[in-house]
Amino acid sequence: MKTNQSARNRSPDQLKSKIQKREARVGIIGLGYVGLPLALLYSEQKFQVTGFDIDQRKIDALAKSSSYIYRISSEEIAAAKSAGFTATSDYSQLKAMDAIIICVPTPLNEYHEPDLSFITDTTHAIAPHLQTGQLVVLESTTYPGTTEEVMVPILESENREGIKAARGTSVDPKGFFVAFSPEREDPGNTTVARRDIPKVVGGVNAEAAELASALYGAIFTRTVPVSSPAVAEMTKLLENIYRCVNIALVNELKLLCLRMGLDIWEVISAASTKPFGFHPFYPGPGLGGHCIPVDPFYLSWKAKEFDFRTRFIELAGEINTGMPYHVLASVSGALNQHKKSVNGARVLVLGVAYKKDIDDLRESPALTIIELLQKDGAQVSYHDPYFPFIGKGRKYDLQMKRTELENLGQYDCVLIVTDHSDYDYRRIVGEAQLIVDTRNATKGIVNPKIVRC
Repeated sequence: MKTNQSARNRSPDQLKSKIQKREARVGIIGLGYVGLPLALLYSEQKFQVTGFDIDQRKIDALAKSSSYIYRISSEEIAAAKSAGFTATSDYSQLKAMDAIIICVPTPLNEYHEPDLSFITDTTHAIAPHLQTGQLVVLESTTYPGTTEEVMVPILESENREGIKAARGTSVDPKGFFVAFSPEREDPGNTTVARRDIPKVVGGVNAEAAELASALYGAIFTRTVPVSSPAVAEMTKLLENIYRCVNIALVNELKLLCLRMGLDIWEVISAASTKPFGFHPFYPGPGLGGHCIPVDPFYLSWKAKEFDFRTRFIELAGEINTGMPYHVLASVSGALNQHKKSVNGARVLVLGVAYKKDIDDLRESPALTIIELLQKDGAQVSYHDPYFPFIGKGRKYDLQMKRTELENLGQYDCVLIVTDHSDYDYRRIVGEAQLIVDTRNATKGIVNPKIVRC
């Protein structure tokens, strides 16, 4: 490995020049659904990339050019490795990086409060190896103020060089640079190339913002500089709270339409013909993914610091959180119509990923629905083409093996939770005794077996 002498002599202009010439070394911490795709993008653009993760299983898999994310092929990893990409759990190698990008999880704790432990643990790990002139960028979704109020103080107090973050209009020649740029990953989206998604960037000072814009501008077609990390942090929350609130609205309207005997899907389809002022959102069994179920609670928690209650956002969270319970009630009602109870019923859950055609279980409503059914005494099986086994996560411990789609008539109810494209819904309806469809996956199929909820 090269010495760290060049790392100690970076000025903003020198670092910007290295980025523009593809000579900057980029370290990416967290090689999950956000970090690994980002690492591959930089590698494609001829940057020397080192990935960092505390999960040795990921490091070992990448060493073998093996992918653990469905949408990323092993061939892509092999190509990146041949271009110089490496992965390690040795954080001392951060000394040689010109830019460090943090892509670690930011979940909620059991009290629905922000859990910043992954950010703080990572920052503590970076600080001893921090060098003059390095650029550190946080991508993890969080509340406004995290970058400057949580991350920067740790970096400043624990680095061995005694260096400070560049602030204001003057640049300390012995300082480092800090910015926030929210991730905008959309797993399963095949219509928009990852590099064509504009990248919002907010720096602690102008130089940090300029460097971060240069860093991301090298791999994304457009960057959107904003005035501060807090603005960039709030931007990410707004994007996802916008979706959360609108999904809650349509979920509530679905519940009303069910009572009124109306088809909410037909209503949405008709409303979507309006060429202005309307954007369609669709109901479902609950929210999943890392961002939309989590982000509103981050902002609500932070708002309390300012003696402000985000009532609208909290209500949306309540509605969406309640949807798995609506699904449970729908299954119970459908079974009652067949003179059966949930207790003792054999239920097959189709799809456990949080949305169609992806291998991502994070915050999936299917996990909650399975637990609720089991609690009420149902004998639950599941099928998902992306998950042969469901083990233990932060909020669940199911230890279930995938059931193959054979002899569907043995189940008292087949519950469609995730509408994967691989499923032959006509065959499923034909073979099953009872279908409860939470996603309108059986649209166009007329059969009294089907209960749409």
